[in-house]
Amino acid sequence: MSTELKPTAAALKGAEWLVKETNPADVFIPEDFSEEQQMIMDMCQQFLDTEVLPHIDRIDKMEPGLMPSLMDKAGEQGLLGVSIPEELGGLGKPFIESMIVAEGLGGGYSFSVAMAAHTGIGTLPILYFGTDAQKAKYIPKLASGEWKGAYGLTEPNSGSDALSAKTVAKLSDDGQHYILNGQKCWITNGGFADVYTVFAKIDGDKFTAFIVERGMEGFTQGSEEHKMGIKGSSTVQLYFQDCKVPVENVLGEIGRGHVIAFNILNIGRLKLDAAALGGSKRSLDITIQYANTREQFKQPISNFGAIKHKLAEMAIRCWADESALYRTSKLIQDKEHELQAAGKSFAEALLGAAEEYAVECAVMKVHGSETLDFVVDEGVQVHGGNGFSDEYPISRAYRDSRINRIYEGTNEINRLLSVDMVLKRALKGKIDLMTPAMNVMKELMSIPDFGAEDEGMFAAEVKAIQNMKKAILMVSGGAVQKLMMQLEHEQEVLMHIADMSIATYVAESCLLRVQKLANLRGEAAVALDTDMMRCYLNDAVDLVNKHGKEAINAFADGDEQRMMLLGLKRFTKYGPFNSKDARRRIADKLISENKYCF
Repeated sequence: MSTELKPTAAALKGAEWLVKETNPADVFIPEDFSEEQQMIMDMCQQFLDTEVLPHIDRIDKMEPGLMPSLMDKAGEQGLLGVSIPEELGGLGKPFIESMIVAEGLGGGYSFSVAMAAHTGIGTLPILYFGTDAQKAKYIPKLASGEWKGAYGLTEPNSGSDALSAKTVAKLSDDGQHYILNGQKCWITNGGFADVYTVFAKIDGDKFTAFIVERGMEGFTQGSEEHKMGIKGSSTVQLYFQDCKVPVENVLGEIGRGHVIAFNILNIGRLKLDAAALGGSKRSLDITIQYANTREQFKQPISNFGAIKHKLAEMAIRCWADESALYRTSKLIQDKEHELQAAGKSFAEALLGAAEEYAVECAVMKVHGSETLDFVVDEGVQVHGGNGFSDEYPISRAYRDSRINRIYEGTNEINRLLSVDMVLKRALKGKIDLMTPAMNVMKELMSIPDFGAEDEGMFAAEVKAIQNMKKAILMVSGGAVQKLMMQLEHEQEVLMHIADMSIATYVAESCLLRVQKLANLRGEAAVALDTDMMRCYLNDAVDLVNKHGKEAINAFADGDEQRMMLLGLKRFTKYGPFNSKDARRRIADKLISENKYCF
């Protein structure tokens, strides 16, 4: 008895990939870049090569005025206002273009952080939630770079629990100002920004956003923090001591600041993934070039199998992350267009689209940041002792990478959120998880189907992905049924389910990319892409098995446990695959091109 996941012609809702299939023709892949999109990517890369990387040591030493001047230059080239409407001084480009810019500038170390903070959390709250007057006043100057933006949410005692913030705002006696008292910490661009979105509580409980300008009475900044990495990124504390903020600078609705904070984070998470991908590719380029020039035992170390394995695996993870990033970006862009066509405003459409795919944004934030951490760690290893020296750029990449698993919500928070959001969508009837989950349980109770396997291109891979989804449905369904309201307190189980989902979503994205390419170019023309997809899938199946087993053992026992473990074994079968030879073919291509070339 087979329980196949049926394809659908309609665009998938957020998290619906778990229970429905995607047509490969519908996904957007990097090979689909238009000439203009490729030009944008090339312009970003050239900007880093000419304006940023030659000055990276000066940037890390925080030479006064240098970072703002670089952002001014980026503004002159339109890079600060890619997705801002033309009537507000931007270029008015679609959502995918904003992801291309985030990736293209992602290899700029501390500069990338300053850019991301300015164009994301520094600008978007006002763009999406500001009044017409606020947008007219601030957005053109933020788009050009004349003014720099920052964002004040975190406090010394409120990080992930943002709503427990202690900063307060009280209406002045004359009703003209809100008086802010409190402090914010870890404020990127805080040392030089002109405009800050700051969150405070009115009347002790109404969590509200305010637009605060440098120079407002009672507003001061602390000294620069000394950090492990991203040393050139300005990071300060903000202090508010009877700070007078005009009432017209309330951003959005009073008491609805959480709507701004959480919606902006959805977009920020996907942009972080894009920037991390850009950093991963740059670090891989550096590592390949080092391996080709470093000689030991009278030959380049890139000749050795152990090094080839590392280079190939670094490339596979970059390629996989890229596949899922642009798949997700297209989903958001399509949803944005759909909402605009239904009469939603520019801001409502993009925020609604990002919220629809909040699960995917959380998944990609985790995957992208952990891909970058893996790539720079292996990069240091390939460099050997030299990788531990500040003389080599891979050392800076290693230090700078570590923050990405912490900000925009820690990876632990994003893992928990991704599962929580799926379950809440199911409870609200937004997606039907119950029917597929029940079908999976029926399949477990039935005799396995030993009939002829489907034939056709990538049939085994399609089957593997279908079964990985069934494993997720089985484990999550079993956990909900057994633990019920206690599930939210079993974070370890939720984290295992999240890791199963991340591996499956990205593996499916890889398969869809190869299927689309093979349909366009023929199977022989995408042999190396196929190698990368199969290497990633081969490992993803094992990950689903490992995390599924850990989760099942945490909440089930007796016959139920035995049945689920047998089901997990059935759902995580994938035929023998020589990943060593596949990785060698991938590595040989990287080595011959002397760069990441996929």
